Amino acid sequence: MKILTTPHMERCIGCYSCSLACARLVHQNLSWLTGGIRIKSSGGLSTGFTAITCLACDPAPCAAACPTGAFSQRKGGGVKVKKDLCIHCGECAEACPVDAIYLDNTSTPFVCIHCGRCVDYCPHACLEMTATALTDTAKEVAS
Repeated sequence: MKILTTPHMERCIGCYSCSLACARLVHQNLSWLTGGIRIKSSGGLSTGFTAITCLACDPAPCAAACPTGAFSQRKGGGVKVKKDLCIHCGECAEACPVDAIYLDNTSTPFVCIHCGRCVDYCPHACLEMTATALTDTAKEVAS
C-alpha cells in the first residue's frame, strides 16, 4: 500500500495545482477546497505553506465514527469513501484529528484517498507516494 506524504513543503509556492488536480480528477469538481489535499499559507508568502491531508490513520477515527459505512478502513491506513452511502451527518469530519475532511455546504465530505493523482501536478515535487509498513494483521494476511 502507498500513502500520500508531503516531505518537501519548503518548496511549495501555493499554486494549488495539487488541490485542483484532485478536485477535478478525483471528485469531478472545480473548487480546490473539494480536493483531498488542501494548501494553506503558514502566515504569508515568506513563511511558506502547509498541506492539510489525511494522515492515513490505522485505525481511522473517521471510519469508526461513520454511522453508515460510507467511510471504511483501507488496508495499510487511510479510508475508502462510498459517497452514495453518505448521509451528510459530518461525524467523519468531527472525528478527524487533523481536520483533513472538508465538508461543503451540503456536508458532502472530501478527503484524501491516497490515490496519488495530485503528485504529478505539483510543479516543485513537494508530494510523494510512500510505501506503508505492513501492520501485523497485514503481514498475517500476506503470508
